[in-house]
Amino acid sequence: MHSSTTELPRTANAVHSLLLQLAAGAALGMVVLYGVAFSESSLAHNAAHDVRHITVKPCH
Repeated sequence: MHSSTTELPRTANAVHSLLLQLAAGAALGMVVLYGVAFSESSLAHNAAHDVRHITVKPCH
């Protein structure tokens, strides 16, 4: 019985950690997307544009 009571907090902590990591990754992805895709800087825009050509994705 003692092991089952210690497993529950560990599982809850693992789920909380996973959700926190997913949220941080999504936030970072949105910052990168906004910073590159909607940037007024021609350097950032051209770099993103070149990546789309390299990965054979349509961009026009």
